[in-house]
Formats: sequence, structure tokens, C-alpha cells
Amino acid sequence: CGVNFSSNFSLTQHRRVHTGERLDVCGDCGESFTQKSNLTHHHRTHTGPKPFSCTNCGKSFIRRSNLTRHIRTH
Repeated sequence: CGVNFSSNFSLTQHRRVHTGERLDVCGDCGESFTQKSNLTHHHRTHTGPKPFSCTNCGKSFIRRSNLTRHIRTH
């Protein structure tokens, strides 16, 4: 596809987008992911930890990006 990466690891991860290879599988529901970090975030939907909390209202999120988006609503 012509995208350049600074490391072989990043290139390998990106190749999975094109090949459909998904090595990281959720043990709870069987959903698979191309990156371990996505599995980690997904796993929180089963286990409940929401480490990112809003200091204004206390609402918690599994992803920092969701908290950032939420904060804009205040």
C-alpha cells in the first residue's frame, strides 16, 4: 500500500490489516484482533475496569480517548 514504518514491528502489525490475520483472541467471547492493545481494551468490556474517570462527574471509561471526548460535553 506504500505506507512506510520506522520499525519492523509496526510494519508487521500493519500487514495484518491487509492479510486479515488476527492473532489476539478474546478468551471470553472469541472476538479476534490484529493488535494486542485492542484486545486489552476489548477485554475491559468483560471485566469491568474503567481506569479513565472524569474529574467533573465521575463517569468512567475503558479508553482515554472516550474520556477525552466525554470531557468536551461539560
